Amino acid sequence: MLRIAFVCTVSLPFILYYLWKAGYIERHSEKYTEADRYRIARRMITIMKRNGFIKTLVYGAEKLPPQGGYVMYANHQGKYDSLGIIWAHKQPCTVMIDAGRSQLPLTNEFVRLLRGSRLDKSSMKTQLKTILEVTDQVKSGRRYIIFPEGGYYHNKNAVQEFLPGAFKCAMKSKCPIVPVALIDSYKPFGINSIRPVTTQVHFLEPIYYDDYKEMNSIEIAELVRDKIRSVIDQMCQPTAPAR
Repeated sequence: MLRIAFVCTVSLPFILYYLWKAGYIERHSEKYTEADRYRIARRMITIMKRNGFIKTLVYGAEKLPPQGGYVMYANHQGKYDSLGIIWAHKQPCTVMIDAGRSQLPLTNEFVRLLRGSRLDKSSMKTQLKTILEVTDQVKSGRRYIIFPEGGYYHNKNAVQEFLPGAFKCAMKSKCPIVPVALIDSYKPFGINSIRPVTTQVHFLEPIYYDDYKEMNSIEIAELVRDKIRSVIDQMCQPTAPAR
């Protein structure tokens, strides 16, 4: 929380400007393309990273599908997760987020700017409607970030179980699935310090429809989780002391 307070204080003029800018875009949405919105969102993240002493290392961006819609499935560690992926992902993408958490100050405006989807977990009917809407958007070429763990609970670099239902969007749209491994992404806003931190975003090899079409959602969830865990385990192995 200390870093959030520090960033908000140091960045107050920028925050006020971009809050006004986000409101202006909503009132004149016909003037702004998705690329315009995304460029502004990444600019906001860049300012936040600089003022918050946050560095993010990006791996595997060259593996991303060059065109068409796809869904990125990432492990969930904290409030920085979406921001780190969006900053690392140069082409426009957006996020599916829990409806309750999306109403937090600044988060609400950010989700509106990216035209993200809000998942109301209190209603199965509303959840199904959101999944179908996201499916249609992915079919039309949009790219989504989804966190199949459903939340984060101070799990740090430990990967929790993936919810099979989170993969319905990809299965219904028959799009590529891109596993994303986040490492130390909890540190920016999960530790009570403003000392410099470094996070990692790893885009893994896409899993195309032909590779998973014979699998059910439980099997896909396990496959994606195993791929992400493998990278995290490999990168987080303690270094043997020099002799």
